[in-house]
Order: sequence, then structure tokens, then C-alpha cells
Amino acid sequence: MTKNFWDERFGAKEYIYGEEPNIFFAEQINKLEAGSIILPCEGEGRNAVYAATRGWNVKAFDSSDAGKAKALRLADKKNVTIDYQVEDAVNISYPENSVDVVAFIYSHFPPAIRKNIHQKASQWLKPGGKMILEVFNPNQLQNNSGGPKDPSMLYTEAIINEDFKQLNIELLQTLQVELNEGNFHKGKADIIRFVGTKK
Repeated sequence: MTKNFWDERFGAKEYIYGEEPNIFFAEQINKLEAGSIILPCEGEGRNAVYAATRGWNVKAFDSSDAGKAKALRLADKKNVTIDYQVEDAVNISYPENSVDVVAFIYSHFPPAIRKNIHQKASQWLKPGGKMILEVFNPNQLQNNSGGPKDPSMLYTEAIINEDFKQLNIELLQTLQVELNEGNFHKGKADIIRFVGTKK
């Protein structure tokens, strides 16, 4: 997906994935003491803004200028601040061992870059820090509730096990849910949820 694709998609007035956070993401960070968090490919900012309202120090990035503009607008609406960079996942860098949580919420990458991005993100975590992930699995191709149509960009438990093998797995499950996240994530969905802790 190119920058132009996402700028066009996020250029709509409405928040295409809604203004509320992903349910799994919210559940997971609400179990933790607020600290520092990085949200890759954060789009219109719903998860970043939610984390900020819960007292987290939020860093987010996306390749889309339109996404950033909407994220900052949502942050203003909720009276919080977030550090939002326009950069792609291959080139972005943050210090190693610097944050408590990294959360990939429906961040899908081609196989050629996916593993490197995931392993780089694991390095950003402090020891004891958590990786939170919710993504589509290949069964999602049968649904019309969102996600990439390229099977190679969908994730399996085996892929996640391999990409995050340096983390201790706390949760890894494949399940079917009913999504209600704006107009672009709506309906039956086949997903994977993952929580890992850095050793």
C-alpha cells in the first residue's frame, strides 16, 4: 500500500476506522501501569489518542500526512498530546530498550520487510516490556470486513512465533470476532491476537 493510497483513504472527513480504540488494545493497556508506548502505522490515531487519555506517553508514526492531521485533530478533541511522526516502518528508528509497550494494530507488511520491522520493534522494548498485536489471518480473505487481499500480507501463528521468538509468549490465539471499527472494519473477521514480553 503506497503513501498515496493511505493519504487518499484517510482524506475522508469521517474517521474510517472510527474514533474509539481497538477493543483488544484497550483491554491490554488498561491492565498495565501507564508508561511509554510506540504505535506503528497508527493511521488516524484512535489507539494513540486513547492511550494518551489513559496517561501514556505516546509515540506514533504512519507514512500518511492525512492520517497524522486527523490523529492530531482527535488528540485536540480529547485534550491530549501525542508525538506523531510521518515516516515509514522501514526507516523509522527509536532507541533500543526505551519503551514499555509497542502495539501493532492491523499493521500488515509484505514478507520482504515484515520480519525486520517486527524484530526492530522488539528492540525498542525495555526488558519486561510488552508487544501487543492484533492482525488478520488468511481466513480473512473470505470476509469483507477489511484487511489486505494479498495472502502473503496476512499472518499465521507460525509467522508470529518466528518473528517474535526473542519474546516470551503470554497470549497467542487465532479467533473469529465481529469487528465494529468504523466503516472499513465492520463485520465478521478472522484475526490473531498476540501479547509477548521481552526477556
